[in-house]
Amino acid sequence: MKKVFIFLGPPGSGKGTQTSRLADKLSIPHIDTGSLLRKNIQDNTELGIIAKTYIDKGQLVPLKVVADVIKDRLSKDDCANGYILDGFPRSVEQAEALKDIMADLGKFSLKDDTMAVYFDIDNEVLIQRLINRRSCPNCGTIYNLISNPPKIMDYCDICETKLTTRKDDNEETARARFETYEKETAPLYDYFKQMGILKELNADVPITDMWENLKEIIFEE
Repeated sequence: MKKVFIFLGPPGSGKGTQTSRLADKLSIPHIDTGSLLRKNIQDNTELGIIAKTYIDKGQLVPLKVVADVIKDRLSKDDCANGYILDGFPRSVEQAEALKDIMADLGKFSLKDDTMAVYFDIDNEVLIQRLINRRSCPNCGTIYNLISNPPKIMDYCDICETKLTTRKDDNEETARARFETYEKETAPLYDYFKQMGILKELNADVPITDMWENLKEIIFEE
């Protein structure tokens, strides 16, 4: 079985839920690039200070800075047995940077130890998912009013907090995000496929079915 997993898929495809489940099952960390950057900024680390200078100007954080943040995280002891990457790489250039990071750390190889899982789903289905998505501001549980509704409408099953809607969960924003994602990710999909490490997962199924299908893909290796 592979030790490193890269989850690819458009916003709302279900990566977050499946990542959490897999991380728990394999006892390996889930590394979300966005959260990692925010934590470095919050903790006022050297890399966080550098990243913040770009963010404060409304600029993208340069690849070199993001790569350094990722490399620092992957060097930690809890990554010794593997990890799941979510949000990195997002482009072929970032994938090349990840390959170099893994080579420098000397623990895992992108080609030999990694599986990239692409969450395949039609954009029109995703738009309906996103505009019907609700989340709990207290415990972070995510619901969908169509496919995974709360037992009591608008309230979290776990902590009974009133659910909220993300500001960007609307059709116009969703379509713009998908266009950006496809522009960045189409070459990355081909990159991993040519490398022979890409697996495709049908994400247009219920959450429980997706999990069973994901396990079959991962544990068949």
